[in-house]
Amino acid sequence: MLRTAILATTALAAAGPAFAGEVNVYSYRQPELMQPLIDGFEEATGHTANVVYIDKGITERLVAEGERSPADLIFTVDVSRLSEAKEAGVLQPVESDVLTANIPDAMRDDDNMWFGLTTRARIIYASKDRVGEGEVTTYEDLADPKWAGRICTRSGTHVYTIGLVSAVLEHNGPEATQTWLEGVKANLAKAPDGNDRAQVKSIWAGECDISLGNTYYMGAMLDDPEQEAWANSVRIEFPTFADGAGTHVNVSGVGMVKGAANEAEALAFMEYLSSAEAQQIYANVVNEYPVKPGTPPSDLVAGWGEFTPDETDLTAIAGNRAEALKLVETVDFDG
Repeated sequence: MLRTAILATTALAAAGPAFAGEVNVYSYRQPELMQPLIDGFEEATGHTANVVYIDKGITERLVAEGERSPADLIFTVDVSRLSEAKEAGVLQPVESDVLTANIPDAMRDDDNMWFGLTTRARIIYASKDRVGEGEVTTYEDLADPKWAGRICTRSGTHVYTIGLVSAVLEHNGPEATQTWLEGVKANLAKAPDGNDRAQVKSIWAGECDISLGNTYYMGAMLDDPEQEAWANSVRIEFPTFADGAGTHVNVSGVGMVKGAANEAEALAFMEYLSSAEAQQIYANVVNEYPVKPGTPPSDLVAGWGEFTPDETDLTAIAGNRAEALKLVETVDFDG
């Protein structure tokens, strides 16, 4: 169920504008990731950001609340969740020269309903002991029988997996994608279960040799004394698509709620999040890649290696969500 818990309210900055206001946010992002951004926004603008942290169901909540919703913005991870909100009619288009300048076309909705703020790559965690460097090549290669009994992954119906399958669909079409899913399933060391970190733990425990995961989990594991050994047992490999496209990336992003009562303050927050200052905070706190051109990742993230991101429009990939889920269920990927 919803975890409505934390309303982050702080006093207006003394140097802020005379008519400072408030902005109300529903967020999937954790408090420890949001707070540095809230602090920076409030200091820069004098506005106050009130944030409700929610485990799941933001779109459903907004639909249920309708015009009574207090929310002005939603923060979420994965383009699928952003597209879901758009399709449910709970977002409104935003026109902003600042957002257009700071956020590349491929990282924002074609109708300006949502805007990507950071990217994360969907990569391979590979055992340092049992997988040679360069042995992992393409996403399509994961269906090769050489990986039989060597792959771990989370549920095929999870939003992160659906995002990757949607990208495979965009590059290879439905028939090839179904064959690929069948091949990957045949190579699994065990039934899909747990989150991305659990898969790395399985590699550390010798249960499999490679797993799919998001890049930022490496930083999260290195920060946890219990999980540091898991992280140190693997290295990050950046697979690409066989057609020559780069590594699949997804976004965390923001959208303005339809009928937002505090529209000016909401826009100010969105524009702040795309600024060099906020993008650098993102880079250092959440171990993700900034979307604003010219903003470098953190030293830790840069140390994982360089890669070429797939530049396929995320709106097009998100449009494959329903078909991706159908294929996952057709092959009984989690069975």
